[in-house]
Amino acid sequence: LWLQNVLGLSPVDAGIVLLWLAGGAFLASAVGGALSGKLAPAMAVRIGVGLELLGVIGVAVFANSENFWPIAGFLFVYGLGIGLATAQLTGVIMVDVPMDKIGQASGSQSTVRQVGSALGIAVLGTVLFTQIQSNLASKLKDLGMPDSIAEGFNASVVESAGGSIQMMVNDPYVPIVFVQAAKDAFTDGVRWSAVAAAIFLFLGFIATFRLAKTPHGEKAE
Repeated sequence: LWLQNVLGLSPVDAGIVLLWLAGGAFLASAVGGALSGKLAPAMAVRIGVGLELLGVIGVAVFANSENFWPIAGFLFVYGLGIGLATAQLTGVIMVDVPMDKIGQASGSQSTVRQVGSALGIAVLGTVLFTQIQSNLASKLKDLGMPDSIAEGFNASVVESAGGSIQMMVNDPYVPIVFVQAAKDAFTDGVRWSAVAAAIFLFLGFIATFRLAKTPHGEKAE
């Protein structure tokens, strides 16, 4: 939505940009398979999470750029991280579980992953739309838009997830300064969402240094 409504890309072009993320994940999966037995699984996860962290930091830094190619590049890096980390993560997590409890642990791990994904989407979505709403309200106030009109303008941008921005671009009755304010607010929201994601990924990166390196069920000496 941000690529289409703020950067003005067509649905096809936006899909091509996102394809870089998928391309990175596919490439990393192939590389991970080739490195099987040569690179420790825990190290693969650590490198993967580090690449994911680098990717979201890059998106945060270049969110204000009108050129989408840096974003595509960092999405590719993020995809590389996903491909490396995800392929090894389950096995690395399960390494300390006794063999007779593998089934129970695998189910628990899968459930926790799904819950974490849902919470992550909820948190990042909240950050995104809270920042859009507060930033846009501040910008409209600075531009002198009456509060009664600004409230509806703000609501249309937030509730449409930015979809109303493109309609405003083609509306001769909406001053361009207000349209630009909406675009800037949406970009600020994307940047802060990326920052929030980077914080969580940094905590995950630190946690990778505690991953076990021992065979199933054996205690580290």
